[in-house]
Amino acid sequence: MPFKLEVISPDRVVFAEDVDFIAVRGVEGELGILPSHTPLFTKLNVDLLTVHQGDKREVVAVMGGFLDVQPEKVTILTDAAERASEIDAIRARQAKERAEIQAGKVKDVEAEAALHRAVIRLKAVDLIGAARVMR
Repeated sequence: MPFKLEVISPDRVVFAEDVDFIAVRGVEGELGILPSHTPLFTKLNVDLLTVHQGDKREVVAVMGGFLDVQPEKVTILTDAAERASEIDAIRARQAKERAEIQAGKVKDVEAEAALHRAVIRLKAVDLIGAARVMR
């Protein structure tokens, strides 16, 4: 029996569908959520959210936030998130290159965070590319 997953950013609802399983990285480590999971609230890292719907898998780049798990519904509140299918790979690579240059110039926490976000976006694109090849 699936559960409802909502991924919400300040400017839009990124994902709102019934799913069978999700995997996401919280600050305490990797989390796998199935239907009827015990209630849980935790902070999320900037990382990938993997969503399983039957035999279909989707990847969402989540830029941190909070995970609220209830038995029938999971909500992710985040500053920003993108479905891998929405990410422009060229722009993501350019953002990564700019962030690498900036991080190399100065030990800057914001530059390192920007680099990490760019890397996560590219991982999301790479994962769906690999999935398309496997089909």
